[in-house]
Amino acid sequence: MKKYLCLLLFGSFLFSGAVSAQDKNDNSSLVNSGKAWASLYQQRAAEYKALCFQAYNMAKLRIDEAVKKHHTKPLAVVTDIDETVLDNSPYDAARALQNLDYTTDTWKQWTAKAQCDTVPGAPSFFKYAASKGVKVFYITNRDEDERAATLKNLQIYRLPNADDAHLLLKNGSSSKESRRQQVLKKYNIVLLCGDNLPDFDALYDNKPSEENRSVTTEKLRRDFGKKYIVIPNPSYGDFENALFKFNYNLTTAQKDSIIKSLIKTDKN
Repeated sequence: MKKYLCLLLFGSFLFSGAVSAQDKNDNSSLVNSGKAWASLYQQRAAEYKALCFQAYNMAKLRIDEAVKKHHTKPLAVVTDIDETVLDNSPYDAARALQNLDYTTDTWKQWTAKAQCDTVPGAPSFFKYAASKGVKVFYITNRDEDERAATLKNLQIYRLPNADDAHLLLKNGSSSKESRRQQVLKKYNIVLLCGDNLPDFDALYDNKPSEENRSVTTEKLRRDFGKKYIVIPNPSYGDFENALFKFNYNLTTAQKDSIIKSLIKTDKN
């Protein structure tokens, strides 16, 4: 019995030492730990799924209202792709768990696989819109060299209008306004879907500050749920870029420092 207890205590000592060493060598950052948690929420939380269903249920109601009205041009829905139609959380999670940031090369390696799942509620909504005679345009800031894989991924789920004519990729500028205007030449856009505020209005372009984004959102408050359908994305987006003042050269330590300076905490 004494021998067993000694072995147990010795094993516990070794385990605690290993944990301490692991903690000491743990270089995970606030920003990447947050992205890992956000990806877990996106993949596992029933609340995330419910929010997506809520958004797309509202979108269906807006389509029903729109098709009842007289229009001089055919109707269209404009949608973003990433985190609005397709779910990239496996990529985000893999980078975060390695304590690594997004890079263009690793992102394109991921999109080239055409293995994204869909955002809850997205396929059924866009198929519903198409059944009502509403065209779907995909306006994304993916690059031209991602076109083939992007179309392949959309076509796997038989999403409507998943073809070259309806896929408008990044054309030099990350602003989507010129591409929205391109659609408006022939169609009446009755609804816009996205996870990032620049997906909806040019007022969010030109890298506005966190405060200006908030002011603009207040100004457009009547459009959310009516013309603009927002899909939750806690992992990345201009909300993050605005916090870091669109400085893409910040180190992880610098990002963590900014997060600590901005987050509200209980001071007691």
